Amino acid sequence: MKTVFSPLHAGHSGNVELIAGAIVPAFEKPSRAEFIRARVESEKLGPILSPESHDLAAARKVHAGDYIDFLPTVWPLWEASGRGGSAIPFTWPTRGLRGDVRPKGIDALLGFYSFDGGATFVKGTWDAIKSSYDVALTAAALVKAGEPSAFALCRPPGHHAGAAFMGGYCFINNAAVAAQWFRDHGAGRVSILDVDYHHGNGTQEIFYRRGDVQVLNLHGDPMTEYPFFLGHADERGEGDGEGFNDNYPMPFGTGWEVWNASLEDACTRLSAYAPDVVVVSLGVDTFEKDPISQFKLKTPDYPRIGRRIARLGLPTLFVMEGGYAVEEIGINAVGVLTGFEDR
Repeated sequence: MKTVFSPLHAGHSGNVELIAGAIVPAFEKPSRAEFIRARVESEKLGPILSPESHDLAAARKVHAGDYIDFLPTVWPLWEASGRGGSAIPFTWPTRGLRGDVRPKGIDALLGFYSFDGGATFVKGTWDAIKSSYDVALTAAALVKAGEPSAFALCRPPGHHAGAAFMGGYCFINNAAVAAQWFRDHGAGRVSILDVDYHHGNGTQEIFYRRGDVQVLNLHGDPMTEYPFFLGHADERGEGDGEGFNDNYPMPFGTGWEVWNASLEDACTRLSAYAPDVVVVSLGVDTFEKDPISQFKLKTPDYPRIGRRIARLGLPTLFVMEGGYAVEEIGINAVGVLTGFEDR
């Protein structure tokens, strides 16, 4: 399996996040991608390729144009305001406030285009975002060209980013971009299978009213787990998308047996949908030692996930999302991939 990876991800480093009542160093850090890259090499998964550069036209297919235009301007605007450190939002429009009016000034704009304090910027963040997007599209093109699978080692991740908002460490929704790119290049139907611990709220929001991209999410119950405000089982899609969105919320402490039952059901629904290609939002924060997650999957479970996905018998693009137990993230993420290849 070919992996696409860019060292430019490392520019997104040293930033902070607002979580659990404190501003702390971000859990989403460069060592995550480096541990995975090193494991790809040590396991001899396959060649590691550099991404080709793409314009932002594909991003504009799933994101609002003004939002995409905003992202490269964040750090210049922040610096122009006389500040360094991390650009972090601190105020958000909510019920009763004029969230439909685009404000002026970087502090207001950060809140207008985000839903939490987890998508923060430093000087190299935009270059990292753009490289992650290039990684996803380059890997998608490999699958389109006939590779049975490919691994987009994206950082920063993407599945919390919606049509016009960032959050949860995510800025451009790489999996959604890839799914739309496949549609634009001949795929009649695409399925996105999101196995990250946290619900892919951005992916759901982007495709919720569409029937050409199926979205299946396995995740922590939003009644008790971030991102809280999407991910319930009764969210099945609307309009043309009705019946093509499936959520599998599960409680704290979920282990392999219950989680795997959800995966089996999701794979059954995916097969019935009969897509031309599968995009897997690959998060491994379901791991029992993950510092910000509450599931109890163990390292031997991850190759099982890969083997089950392989049984779908479909061209498959893996797009890296979450996973924060850094010492094990490479073992677990690459474990899915070697399981897929039945090593």
